[in-house]
Amino acid sequence: MLKEFKTFIARGSVIDMAVGIIVGAAFTSIVKSLVNNLINPLIGLFIGRIDLSNLVLTVGDAQFKYGSFLNAVINFLIISFVVFLMVKAINTFRKKEDKKAETPSEEVMYLKEITELLKKNKD
Repeated sequence: MLKEFKTFIARGSVIDMAVGIIVGAAFTSIVKSLVNNLINPLIGLFIGRIDLSNLVLTVGDAQFKYGSFLNAVINFLIISFVVFLMVKAINTFRKKEDKKAETPSEEVMYLKEITELLKKNKD
C-alpha cells in the first residue's frame, strides 16, 4: 500500500496540482491584501467608508455583514480576471508553439525531396 501511495504521489499531475494549490493560496493572500489595502480605500473615497468589512445591516438581533461579502466578491473578481489573463497568455503561447511545430524545418523539406527523388529513381 505504501508503494502504491508513493507511485501516486510521484505522478506529475498530482505534483502539479499540489504546486497549483500552494501558489493559489499565496496568490489569494496577495489579492486579499490588494483589496483590503488599495481597492477598499479607493471605494471608500466614494462611499465615505474605507473599511467595507464593517458595513452591517441589523434586523432585530440578526446582523448581515454585507461588507465582508462585498470584499469576497471583489477578491473573486480580481482572482478570476487574473486567472483568465494567465490562461489567455498560456493559450497564445501554445498556439505559437503549435505553429512552430507544424512548419517543417529546411532539413525536413530537403529530406522529403531526397526521399521523393529516391522513390522516382527506384521505379
